Amino acid sequence: MSNWDLMMPGMGLTGIGLAGLILSYSGIAHTFIDGLHALTGLLMFVGLIFLSAGILDGGISTSKRAKITTLVIVAIALGFGIYALITMNTSDFTLTVVLILLAVALPALAIGYLAMKKPGSIKPIGLVLGLAVASAMVIWITAGSMNSNDVEIVEEIIDEKAVEGLSGGPIFSIEILKDSAQEGNPDYSPDRAIVTQGYTIEWVNEDVAPHTVTSAADYGETFDSSLISAGETFTLDTTELEIGEYEYLCIVHPWMISTLVIEAPKEATKIIIPEGAAIPEDGKIYYNPETINISTGTTVEWINEDAAMHTATSGSPTSGADGIFDSEILNIGDTYQFTFADVGNYDYYCILHPWMIGTVNVE
Repeated sequence: MSNWDLMMPGMGLTGIGLAGLILSYSGIAHTFIDGLHALTGLLMFVGLIFLSAGILDGGISTSKRAKITTLVIVAIALGFGIYALITMNTSDFTLTVVLILLAVALPALAIGYLAMKKPGSIKPIGLVLGLAVASAMVIWITAGSMNSNDVEIVEEIIDEKAVEGLSGGPIFSIEILKDSAQEGNPDYSPDRAIVTQGYTIEWVNEDVAPHTVTSAADYGETFDSSLISAGETFTLDTTELEIGEYEYLCIVHPWMISTLVIEAPKEATKIIIPEGAAIPEDGKIYYNPETINISTGTTVEWINEDAAMHTATSGSPTSGADGIFDSEILNIGDTYQFTFADVGNYDYYCILHPWMIGTVNVE
């Protein structure tokens, strides 16, 4: 009863697609773009459709060859699926997907068995299953709407934590320039980025075409953004990257090549708040040194050696704090550090003793 003209290409497509998935996700071979991972998966499912159609052509097959073929394909697919679930899975929705697949597969097996043994019972069983599915959907939607406020609160908390985590360290921005997909045009800016270890690098795609940020030497093992669509960003924490140079490229447009240089963290430049700084006097130095010149990526450390409390707050006594940095209250012996990532002149003062002012010039 089986149709081998359908089963043969079905087995071939399933085997090729399954082999592609194993090679892609096991790290044995790298695909050109991430989309090929999905393509091999699609190929496997198309093969399974052909295989199923061939086996079920004319009804449930009683052929031993068809049964053996089905068992072999199912065993291979289940073996790979279980291995991937245990060793390569990072999704938070795996259990949901497994339950959905079981909810589809188990009734399908039951209906197929009954269709073979008791063809007359298919209509009432199908009606019962249809009503059960409809009821389940109504309950799911109702329960989801009742708990929507809780979900929104959780999402807000997660977003706030993400923002706090991102703002905790200095950011180094790199642009993927407009029209960079055209060969010969400028692509990443800066083309050679020198970044202090510990910074978070943020690539922003200003082009209309999708791009990637992929380490070139190891085909994305060190870092790989996957596809970055227009207006999207990719962030990379450099804390775990070793000191040195990393060439990277866009795997969609391989002529787009740039260099990332990770430097060792620089020693903090110290500014002392000397003893007696809380008392205004002509010619007195309140921040020592009052003016410093540093390069981008330098960390400045303020040390309070006075008995009084002080702050180092960006802004001026006349216009107030500008929010760039603020030590808050520094007691005697307390310190405060801030890393200057952007070029500019930064005035600061003590909000408790506004005659105390200083300047950091970043070049």
